[in-house]
Amino acid sequence: MAAARDAFAIFFKKDKTFRPRKKFEHGTMKYNLHKQANASLNAGIDLREVVRLPQGEDMNDWIAVHVVDFFNRINLLYGTICEHCTEQTCPTMSGGPKYEYFWSDGQNYKKATALPASRYIALLMEWIETQINDENIFPVSAETHFPKNYLQVVKKILSRLFRVFVHVYIHHFDKLVAIGAEAHVNTCYKHFYYFVNEYTLVDKKELEPLRDPFACESNDEVYMVS
Repeated sequence: MAAARDAFAIFFKKDKTFRPRKKFEHGTMKYNLHKQANASLNAGIDLREVVRLPQGEDMNDWIAVHVVDFFNRINLLYGTICEHCTEQTCPTMSGGPKYEYFWSDGQNYKKATALPASRYIALLMEWIETQINDENIFPVSAETHFPKNYLQVVKKILSRLFRVFVHVYIHHFDKLVAIGAEAHVNTCYKHFYYFVNEYTLVDKKELEPLRDPFACESNDEVYMVS
């Protein structure tokens, strides 16, 4: 068990990210929450317990820390297989034949547009990074209040990040198996799944492509709709 936890921690400290990691400034409250959350995760505590708000902490800060952590982890996850995700291999951003995702950002893509998966994910990560870097949405100072639309933005970020899980699991899981990463990715997905359900941050319909992911937890299989 300890060896598995160590392997998980090492895997998610790798440098092969799709986009640069986002970091918390040392000494800040968010940095301390980040360290606390990671310590619990790496200690092998039940993930249902890990995601619960620590006593006395602010929920918005707790969610903000996890949004950044999930961005970093999914960024790394996609970075491990992105060379296999090309316009030729993945001409659409899909999760099997039943699910296709269209990109819209209200600026360059005002209408929902079909794109190759690699282009969709590049735009998605770029968009999320812009949101995270906006101090009006994710304040870095305790004196600055979160905006009224904060949870609305967070829900959109996490829903879109989930789509990367969907695409990678359904179209590139064999590549994760080939590099021995499937157990680490399953743990990352479980953490994400329990977190978004704990705070109702992703609509259940959006989660449907990876339905019943832990029906067979004993051998870490993930059941998918295809």
